[in-house]
Amino acid sequence: MEAQDCKRELVIDVPAEVVQREAQKVAAQYARVARLPGFRPGRAPTSLVRRRYKEEIKGEVVQALVPKFFKTSLDDRKWVVAGEPEFKDLKFPEDQPDQPLSIKATFEIYPEFELKEYKGLQLEEQPVAVSEAEVDRALEAVREEAAITEVITDRPAQDGDYLSLTYQVHDAKEPNQVPDRAANQAPKPNLAEPREAVVQLGGEGTLSAFTENLRGARAGDVRTFEVTYPEDYASRRMAGKAVSYRAQIESIKSKVLPPLDDELAKSVSEFSTLEELRAKVRKDLEGVQQRRAERDARHDLLEKLVAAHEFPVPEILVEEQMARRMEGLAAQLQHQGVDPRKMEIDWRKLRDESRPEAEKDVRGRLILAKIAETEKIEVTEAEVDETIRELAEGQHETPAALKTRLTANGGLAKIESTRRTQKALDFVYHNAQIIRKTE
Repeated sequence: MEAQDCKRELVIDVPAEVVQREAQKVAAQYARVARLPGFRPGRAPTSLVRRRYKEEIKGEVVQALVPKFFKTSLDDRKWVVAGEPEFKDLKFPEDQPDQPLSIKATFEIYPEFELKEYKGLQLEEQPVAVSEAEVDRALEAVREEAAITEVITDRPAQDGDYLSLTYQVHDAKEPNQVPDRAANQAPKPNLAEPREAVVQLGGEGTLSAFTENLRGARAGDVRTFEVTYPEDYASRRMAGKAVSYRAQIESIKSKVLPPLDDELAKSVSEFSTLEELRAKVRKDLEGVQQRRAERDARHDLLEKLVAAHEFPVPEILVEEQMARRMEGLAAQLQHQGVDPRKMEIDWRKLRDESRPEAEKDVRGRLILAKIAETEKIEVTEAEVDETIRELAEGQHETPAALKTRLTANGGLAKIESTRRTQKALDFVYHNAQIIRKTE
């Protein structure tokens, strides 16, 4: 009957004669260097050395014999351990030399399972269809990148303009703001040090209060106004807070977009006409869509494989995958400029909720690893180096330095394993019956 999980226990017995032989060898090594009172170095009797260094000798015997006999027990059963085993209940034959050394090992193993059909899987793939509107948007982005800014002096600021500000800020409700009735003067605001900023009026991400209070200003003007930040504002420090600003407009600039014509094509590309640039933009968009369609198809094929295979997966691998998912989420937040540590996120709940997907991830990797083994798919050194170059570029590190670090911490094996499973999924994709939809 197939086991319902990957947990295993083994009692490892090391024969008494093997234990005694190893103990004598270790004791002899200690005797050659032992310094005991009344004896010259290396001259103390072995029996005395064994009593003096009893625990040390015992530890070295266990370290020398247990891994070896544990591996033999695994090989006999054709088990491959996932993670690190836990050893407990050690029984060492100190006073009974005719008894074996005994220890219990608790661990998880990689599951044995039969591969279901993975060639000829049927799948529909979305068609590649780039619309004129998509090409227009891409060309508009090209115009945006080629835009220049000009200083505005002949009119007040309007939506779309960029205002360079020097501003000071203080809380709208300062507890120490008590009127000086004797002098009949208004309280002076407790302003912070001046700061600089650029604000686009009406721009995405610009709070409406800034747009409304700075619209119509001219260079040199000073505007004082209050801003109440939304309760769900990205910065928790500012969320729900009322703040007073004193802003001096240093300059007003407007973005000037170049005409969408042949001259633009010449300035931003190797093409001479707008039509040539348009054709290249369309081809690039089609390439992006094709890669996205293939990526989605590969994902769907892996989903089919996972659904067709039901077998237990090692809990330790699931735990590692859940941890990776949380690290990925934290990295994504940081990339968006959000500090995960300052967000009110129930990480434990999120982690627990990720378990089903993490189990599927692990099962998928194990299936692909078995396909790679069955199809004798290998990863070349050149492919590993290619992956290292890509990683190094993203981390602003030289490939040689990254490879040295990965070699030291075992990262090369992970890269090779990941690349191998990717190639296995490529194999499944190229051997699938892909039905490409038509519009």
